[in-house]
Amino acid sequence: LQHYVQCAAAARRSGLEMKRARCAAIAAIAAAAPSTVAAAVAGGTRLRHGRADAEALQLDASDAIEVLYPFYHTTEKISAELQRLAASCPGMSLKQVGGGQRSIDVVTIRALGASPVNKNFLLFGEHSRELISPESGLHFVRTLCGETGLSEQAKRVLQDSEFQIVVNGNPGSRRKVETGDYCLRVNPDGVDLNRNWAEEWEPAAILAPADTNPGPSPFSEPETQAFKQLVEEYQPTTFLTIHSGTRGMYMPWAYDMEHLANRNRAEMMTILKDLDAKHCECPFGAAGREVGYSCPGTCLDYVYDKLQTQYAFAFEIYCGQDQAEDLRQRWQEKIRAESGKLMQVNSSLASDHFKDIFVDHPSNFVQVRNAKHHESSSNIACFENFNPSDADEYRSTVDNWSAAYLEMATMVVANLRRNASAKVVV
Repeated sequence: LQHYVQCAAAARRSGLEMKRARCAAIAAIAAAAPSTVAAAVAGGTRLRHGRADAEALQLDASDAIEVLYPFYHTTEKISAELQRLAASCPGMSLKQVGGGQRSIDVVTIRALGASPVNKNFLLFGEHSRELISPESGLHFVRTLCGETGLSEQAKRVLQDSEFQIVVNGNPGSRRKVETGDYCLRVNPDGVDLNRNWAEEWEPAAILAPADTNPGPSPFSEPETQAFKQLVEEYQPTTFLTIHSGTRGMYMPWAYDMEHLANRNRAEMMTILKDLDAKHCECPFGAAGREVGYSCPGTCLDYVYDKLQTQYAFAFEIYCGQDQAEDLRQRWQEKIRAESGKLMQVNSSLASDHFKDIFVDHPSNFVQVRNAKHHESSSNIACFENFNPSDADEYRSTVDNWSAAYLEMATMVVANLRRNASAKVVV
C-alpha cells in the first residue's frame, strides 16, 4: 500500500491521470504481493474490477483516509494526540464539550508564570471536508507545546499571549469525510456551521443550498451552541477561524459587500497585509467586499460585532498546487498593475480589476461557488481541492500557517501595548 501512496502522489505532481496511476500502482502491488491487496480489501479498501487489464483496476473513492493519505489523522487520533499532549505540555488543559459522535475537544494553553495581554481564540474545522484545518490546529497545539521547529518562537509568544483552540469543530461529519465522503461540508444535520451564527442570519441559502444551509434558526446546532458558549466565556482579544479550498486572509465584514469594519480597521488591515506578504500572497481584506458576495451568519462577524472582539480574522490556508501557483502569479501581477493605489482607497482591496481572480478562485469561507461546482466534482477532486495530497505539501502547509498564527499573535500584542501606552500618555 505504501507503493500505491507514493505512486499516486507522484502522479498528482506530474499531472498524470489519477485513474491510470492507481491502476498501475495496484497492479504492481498485486503482482508483488497478492496477499497485501487481499488484506487491504478485508480491512475496508474496496477494489472495482472492470477489464482484466491493469488499467481497468480503480481504487474506489470510499477508501479510508488512513490508506490513501496516512499522514492525516482520524478524529479519534486527533483526540488521542491531544490527550497525550495534555499530559505532558506545561500550561495546557483539555476538555470536551457536547457528547457522543459530536463531542468537541477544546484546548487552552497559558504558559506557567506568564501574564498574557492577548487572548487568542482559534476555531478549526467548521467545514468537515477541509481536513487540513484541524490538521493545522493539531500542529499548532504541538507547536505551542514545544514539539515542532517553531518551539522557540512559540515560547516567546506565550509570554504575552494565551490560546483557546477548537481543533476539530465538526467531528461528526469529519468522520464521514475520513471514510471517503470528501465533498461533505456541512454538519450531520446538513447545516453549514458558518451560516448558523446570529449575525445578519438569513433563513435561506442563495447559492449552493446543500452546502450553505443556514439551519432553522441561529445557533440551532449543537456545534455552534458550543462555539458560542466557549467564545463568550473566553472573551478573546483575537479571534481566528481557519478554512481551506482557496487562499485568502479576511477581516469583517463578511455579510456586507460595501463596507469594511470600523473598529481597528487600519490595524487589522496592516496585520493581514504583513502576514500575506510572507505566508500567503493571496487576496486579503474585508471578506464580503473582497469576494463580492454577502455571507450572512458567520462566526467572523458575530464575534467582532456582538462580543466587540478587537481583532477578528478568517484565513483560507490551502488550495490545489496548480491553483495556488496561478493565484499567486496573478495576484502579484494585479498588485503591480495597481502600483499600490489599492491600499490608499478606503483601505480596501476590492476592485473590478480583481474580479476575475475571485471568479476563478472563489472563497470557500464566503462560498462564492455555485451549486454545480461540487456536484460535478469527484470525491478525489474534492479532497485535492481542499487538502494537500502528499506528505511534503502537507508538512509545508501546517508549518507555514503555524508560523503565521504565532506572528499574528505577536503583531496584536505590539498593537495592544502601543495603544495602552498612548492612553497613559494622554
